[in-house]
Amino acid sequence: MHVHNLPKMLYSYKEGWSELVSIHPSVKKMFTMFVMPMSLIPPAMFLYSMYVTPGAVFPAAVPQITGFEAALLFVCFYAAQLVMVPLMASIIQQLGEVANARPDFHDAFMLAAVAPAPLWICALVLFVPSAWVAVAAMAVAWVASAALIYHGIEPLFKLDDHSRSRVLGSFVLTTGVVAWLALMVVLALLLSMIVGLR
Repeated sequence: MHVHNLPKMLYSYKEGWSELVSIHPSVKKMFTMFVMPMSLIPPAMFLYSMYVTPGAVFPAAVPQITGFEAALLFVCFYAAQLVMVPLMASIIQQLGEVANARPDFHDAFMLAAVAPAPLWICALVLFVPSAWVAVAAMAVAWVASAALIYHGIEPLFKLDDHSRSRVLGSFVLTTGVVAWLALMVVLALLLSMIVGLR
């Protein structure tokens, strides 16, 4: 899976997807070579924002979190993302029945791994200390993730009907939004617990 293929995969059912299907990377390889490194971006950028530009995007922690607290937050946020991808793959596999599709776990995992890529990448916008820029980038990333879901279901699950793939895509996108919100709640709870345990 090459990141430079992502722009093509946003608008095409074939470009980039056909390469992914032909390479057919194992779940283990996709997880270690793509999911694990990409999942590092949001927690790293969150901590960058908390330390370098406190209060510019996220409310500043008072007093500032210690190095140990930051490391704990980083590890927990990173682990939560890593757990979320195979969990979403399992849910996507079950959702396949909505469109009379029978995706195996491997294909569901590929979609679950590729779809959040724009959300991972958009965390880099935290280099700009502006909440408005972060919100705009998040909105664009969600549109891009939705496009990946809608364009990826058909080639990965071998569906030949646009309407069936759109229905399934809508269910997957809704589930993805709920999962992302749950992840944000977990992050907020972790931060409040760490600050509250002082």
